[in-house]
Amino acid sequence: MLTKLIARYLSREDGATAIEYGLIAAGIAVAISAVVFVVGDDLLALFTGVSTKLQEAPTT
Repeated sequence: MLTKLIARYLSREDGATAIEYGLIAAGIAVAISAVVFVVGDDLLALFTGVSTKLQEAPTT
């Protein structure tokens, strides 16, 4: 009886699935952070330039 219980416990995979989803989410978070780190300054400069041009534009 105890061996069947242990075998059934070891054959369950739902915990492994949760860990896999956690690893995927962590990988996506790292990728987003890397992209923001690399492109962040360029985006800030772009939006600052657009904001400056909009403020300098004549109003009608």
